[in-house]
Amino acid sequence: MTIAGPKTDFASGRFGYRAARFGQSEPLLRAVGSSKSRPLNIVDATGGLGHDAFLLAASGAQVTLIERSPAMFTELERALADALQNEDLAEIAARITVLHGDSRDLLRDIKADVFYIDPMHPERKKSALVKEPMRLLREVVGADPDSGELIQIALQHSPGRVVVKWPAKAALPDGLPQPSYELKSRTTRYCVFVAAPNALKIDR
Repeated sequence: MTIAGPKTDFASGRFGYRAARFGQSEPLLRAVGSSKSRPLNIVDATGGLGHDAFLLAASGAQVTLIERSPAMFTELERALADALQNEDLAEIAARITVLHGDSRDLLRDIKADVFYIDPMHPERKKSALVKEPMRLLREVVGADPDSGELIQIALQHSPGRVVVKWPAKAALPDGLPQPSYELKSRTTRYCVFVAAPNALKIDR
């Protein structure tokens, strides 16, 4: 079954172009503490289109991708199956495992180096600025009103580092501690919570 909504394709279009040129200096990799000398085990707790998970896997990480929408989970499985048949992508796709479930439950029992969270963010007032894939994804999976709860659970069961991707100018959900630090771009910031003294160091 495929969904009448966003399609995930890890090879073509703008994403394929970006993936082919993704380097260690990218904010996403810096935020999770990626290092060529030490591949990470990362849980992407909010699967969505799977693009960030694929980029993390391209950097050498083993990625567990969690998606609670049945339709989107099916689409991710299809896209990964296609990638495994592509000789240029198979090695990357083999580093990704997709789970169907609610991360608020699953994070309690998963071992990893990093928890990465990119929830469905508050809708922009100027909806025309929202790209079509994200608009279609919102229609399929809905909003994430429990994102604050998910982040709290991730922090409670933190493996040492929790990274939250959030709009640059939007406030984080109420009740969260201050991030250890942030990496910002014009539209996005990565809020990094380092919970242990021996947590992975960022290459700044």
